[in-house]
Amino acid sequence: MFGTMFFLSRSSGAPRLKPGMMCGVLFGAAIAVAADPMVFTYKVGGFEVYMLVENRGQGRSSILIGVNDAQLKQYVPGGTYQSETNTFLIRTPDRIILVDTGFGSTLFESMGVLGIKPEQVDTVLLTHLHGDHIGGLQKNGQALFPKAEVYLAHQEREYWTRTNVNQAAVAALAPYGSRVHTFLPGDLGAAGELLPGITPIAAFGHTPGHTLYLVTSAGKKLLIWGDLMHVQGIQFPLPGISVSYDTDPAAAAAIRRRVLEYAAQNSIPVGGMHLNYPAVGTVRAEGDGFGFRPLN
Repeated sequence: MFGTMFFLSRSSGAPRLKPGMMCGVLFGAAIAVAADPMVFTYKVGGFEVYMLVENRGQGRSSILIGVNDAQLKQYVPGGTYQSETNTFLIRTPDRIILVDTGFGSTLFESMGVLGIKPEQVDTVLLTHLHGDHIGGLQKNGQALFPKAEVYLAHQEREYWTRTNVNQAAVAALAPYGSRVHTFLPGDLGAAGELLPGITPIAAFGHTPGHTLYLVTSAGKKLLIWGDLMHVQGIQFPLPGISVSYDTDPAAAAAIRRRVLEYAAQNSIPVGGMHLNYPAVGTVRAEGDGFGFRPLN
């Protein structure tokens, strides 16, 4: 299989083995679904942030665009890489916020480990409407977060429900009715808050309304960047390389470099839905590209 998973957080002490996996498929790559939850806890000022792993497996380098053999040999040896799908949960003094819902495979079990019930989640922020980010929103037409307000970029909702209709996206939002709210994300470094401590930032390219969320509390920050990056082993040092399921690969590459530069220059930790556990860390400039140091 793909190795053994652990339940581990920064506050949990020694790691506890969590063996056992099931297989699934994501974008043609074999994915291992954790039989038990995997959580990383991170503090942002007065906010508690939890990174929840939903899937882990092996992705294939065939998804990469504009890469040559020498680059593959150096950064993706063997043609495969560790692929992960994550969500983030934020507990503020006033709200319980979920950023994306993954596939919904182990999300609810992970929340149970944290002592959080679905009906306690009052806010769901969506980075975009791909299936591995909205799979936990509904089941059989019923909202899985019965009291939550759902927020996403206006551009994203328009594209997937009107311009290029995706029935999975339509179905995911439908049970929430008037509790679905759209907004216009601002530019990097100049955006206003959507909710206290939560600033949405436009990062269009992966999808037409792909949105980042800057979490701020007591002077501390964390940039949750959704699908800004998929294959960290090559896209940090070579941010110009995109993937085949980017709607606009050139725009995705351009905003990726801008965000990496911004995070490095401003010393803002980042968290990503496809970064490897703990999926939270710091960015630094290295030559023409960037390096990443995970926060263990």
